[in-house]
Amino acid sequence: MDLMMLKGMRFYGYHGVFPEENKLGQQFIVDVDLRLDLTQAAENDELEATVNYAELHALVKNIVEGPPFKLIEALAGHIASRLFDAYTSVNEVTVRVTKPHPPFDIHFDGVTVELSRKREA
Repeated sequence: MDLMMLKGMRFYGYHGVFPEENKLGQQFIVDVDLRLDLTQAAENDELEATVNYAELHALVKNIVEGPPFKLIEALAGHIASRLFDAYTSVNEVTVRVTKPHPPFDIHFDGVTVELSRKREA
């Protein structure tokens, strides 16, 4: 199985448990790994034989910048589900969502949740 990765997509969203997060918002970083067969795209050089990553980016952007989730786990899960709905050629997906500035008085590079899902047979 082949791999397509979109790394470091940055969006502004309003996800979080605390009301301040829902009101003020913050940046989120999303990485997506797709497992799919890219043989035809490699051989035929046709966009229709692959996943258009500009469209994939727009789909993820719409989700992250859309209605808020309390948990980044739920945000990542929703992204994974929507990717399976949109791209039937995708067999596996891994979604990483990073909240680089959680609203706590601690200093670190953020918190990341990674979910991996396989298409139901």
